[in-house]
Amino acid sequence: MSTVNSKYDVGNGIHRVPLWRIGGYALNNTATNLYLFMMNFIAFYITGWVGLGVVLAGSFSMIMRIWDGVTDPFIGYVVDRTNGKFGKNRPFMVAGNLILCVTSFLMFHLTPSIPEGGARIGWFFLINALYYIGYTFQCVVTKSAQSCVTNDPKQRPVFAIFDAVYNMILFTGGQVLVSSYLAPKYGGFQNDIGLFHELWLIVAVTSAIFTCIAVISIWPKDNEKYFGTGKPQMITFKDYFDVIKNNKAIQMLVLSASTDKLGSAARTSVVTLIMYGIVVGNYALSGGFSIYTTIGNILFTFVGLGIIATKFGQRKAMVISSWVALCGNLLMILLWLFGDPRTLNLPGYEGFTGFSFFTIALFVLTVVTGGFQQVSSNIVIPMTADCADYETYRSGKYVPGLMGTLFSFIDKLVSSLAPMIASLCLAAIGFKEVMPDLNTPFSPQLKIVGIFLMYGLVSIGLLVNVIAMKYYPLTAEKMEEVRERIAEIKAEYAKG
Repeated sequence: MSTVNSKYDVGNGIHRVPLWRIGGYALNNTATNLYLFMMNFIAFYITGWVGLGVVLAGSFSMIMRIWDGVTDPFIGYVVDRTNGKFGKNRPFMVAGNLILCVTSFLMFHLTPSIPEGGARIGWFFLINALYYIGYTFQCVVTKSAQSCVTNDPKQRPVFAIFDAVYNMILFTGGQVLVSSYLAPKYGGFQNDIGLFHELWLIVAVTSAIFTCIAVISIWPKDNEKYFGTGKPQMITFKDYFDVIKNNKAIQMLVLSASTDKLGSAARTSVVTLIMYGIVVGNYALSGGFSIYTTIGNILFTFVGLGIIATKFGQRKAMVISSWVALCGNLLMILLWLFGDPRTLNLPGYEGFTGFSFFTIALFVLTVVTGGFQQVSSNIVIPMTADCADYETYRSGKYVPGLMGTLFSFIDKLVSSLAPMIASLCLAAIGFKEVMPDLNTPFSPQLKIVGIFLMYGLVSIGLLVNVIAMKYYPLTAEKMEEVRERIAEIKAEYAKG
């Protein structure tokens, strides 16, 4: 399995890969997103089983995200200097998933047995710090390996299609699982720790299976033939500073994606509960509504990634999708403010008597907006590979680990503010010790906070996307020039 059939090395500096390997490799990101989905409920666990208040729970999440970001450049540095017989990327996929499995098990199973107070909180901080090291180990490969899997401009966006579809299925199916099965079974999030035990088991097993598939899929391309110029390089921290200073493409991509991520990270499980469980009055609809809209989301994702990105380039796909998603989010803010959310209902749910205007309008806006928002979110990963190729073109250095972790470092620092912003918003309207739950009564203040966290912050991030892309230099034409120059460098090395 050390080489790839030559029919996938098509000449002119372009190398391809069978479609199934792209789909399998994309499951690496799904494997880590399973843990991300589970950790969306960590605020309930912290306030219910660790013993922290709402604001402190938000602070904890922010601190852990910052720690996660701080470790990124160091792990990226190790990835860039790794080139053993098991490749550059596969060791980090396997090690990362093992660390995630073990630390999350200890987090949810052992923590309540630790004596309350400083000991329990200190233990929880320590195990989370280790958890995020594992998370970074596996996450960095999602971005760093992009450049060696394929550099075909028609294939790179295909990863984002698989990734977007997997994520929509994951987060939709996961929300259905939690809202329609786990939450009713255990009486909410803070009554029975069995909810977190069962959720952990589902996540750990599924994530391990996905990781195995991803490792098999990337195996033949994870060798130095496809690493930048095709020659081993000794990367130093001095190279990192040069990249940060002079690679305008990664600068603009980081600015775009981090502010976008801030908005999406604010849409926590608590916000979903507020909007559907309290404002609408039927929490089960959160999962059902996601099922109804997912197919439409996938359709528009294919339009954005499968047509726009492959035909006109990834930069244009980012711009168009951001404009459409921005308009859609602003319209949904108006709908929730001036419409009647209590009329939201769906076939198969109690009290359904027909489709209301609110239901139809929210469905249409969610389908279109969600689809194009998936484009702007998921196109970032293959764009990171373009930035890595651009750096090889610009300086001759192949630093995919740096590209992936630099992106993640800033992204996580900015998005770490999301749980704190959510906690401060809730504390400002009286929720200082406990989170809103299914038995919390409706209030106009909760509705405003829910709308802001669901649609407001993400609208700001989408606007920044549009602005940043004006200064992003990697057009489709520029990337063609980049590929040709890298091919020339490889040919020069081959002769010499």
